[in-house]
Amino acid sequence: MPFRPRTAVSGAILATAAVLLCPAAAVARPAAAPAPPGWSAAPAPGAGARPSDRDRPYFYLAGAPGTVMNDRLSLRNPTGRAVTVRLRGTGARIAFADGEVRVPPRTRAAVPFTVTVARDAPPGDRPAALIATSRGTGDGAAGRHTVPVHLRVTGPALAALTVENLSVRDRGEAAVIRYTLVNRGNTVLTPRLAVRADGLFGPVLRRAVRTLPGRLAPGQSADLTETWAGPPALDAVEVRLTATADGGAHGSATASYTALPWGAVAGPAVLLAAGAGGLVVVRRRRRAQGPEGERGEPVASAAGGGRPSEGERAGPAAELAGSGAGARS
Repeated sequence: MPFRPRTAVSGAILATAAVLLCPAAAVARPAAAPAPPGWSAAPAPGAGARPSDRDRPYFYLAGAPGTVMNDRLSLRNPTGRAVTVRLRGTGARIAFADGEVRVPPRTRAAVPFTVTVARDAPPGDRPAALIATSRGTGDGAAGRHTVPVHLRVTGPALAALTVENLSVRDRGEAAVIRYTLVNRGNTVLTPRLAVRADGLFGPVLRRAVRTLPGRLAPGQSADLTETWAGPPALDAVEVRLTATADGGAHGSATASYTALPWGAVAGPAVLLAAGAGGLVVVRRRRRAQGPEGERGEPVASAAGGGRPSEGERAGPAAELAGSGAGARS
């Protein structure tokens, strides 16, 4: 190919102009180094082990009532300044060797702590956590980390469930069944419920066993309701609730419910009121009239049938006067 000097000169001139107009494009600048991540908290690796991606994501501790268990929390500070971290525990009796730790730059600190299981603690799972916070200033200095602690109290499990405060009340054309479920055991329960009602003439309500929403922790209670649409209008009913859960938990309760329409109640009540009112009127009239002949003429004697004579009216005084005159003669 023949050499073209005019073309080469033009290319050189254009390249020189590009360098002069855009010096940043010609000189490559190194990329800025990313800021180091902030401090972090995590379960410490085993004794003598180096931290790795296989470290524990949470603490798991198990012990009988009265046991004191030990472990370590790892605080990592990759930043260029020291960080002061405050430590506390929730959900269990957790104590740190030091509640406030200063972690130097680009170091890792392992902080010992203990978890004490109360002597009267019932067996079962206990959720807990370690909380680390820092209010420092600067990149990565401030922050909060929560490390879960899965605590299990060992011992025999007891599943117990009771149904309490059962009542049935009218609500318009329906009835409302109110009750309370109480977890009397030491394990978490998922209750199941069955409802039945029997009247004078046979069953009036049947609800098969179904699992209720939610769970009950040991010692926890829940106030619940059941809506009964279309209960009988005239009947005496016994309502029974039966609650069950895994582990053999079983509880039941009964309540009475009497359904009476307004007409059935108002009719006898009106008749009784009318009868009572008539009886009161009769008694008042008898009291106003009094005994027979009390306001009429004097009652005649049985012998004469008329009024008494003058001699009869004189009575014993006249007899005494006559006998006196005869005595003088």
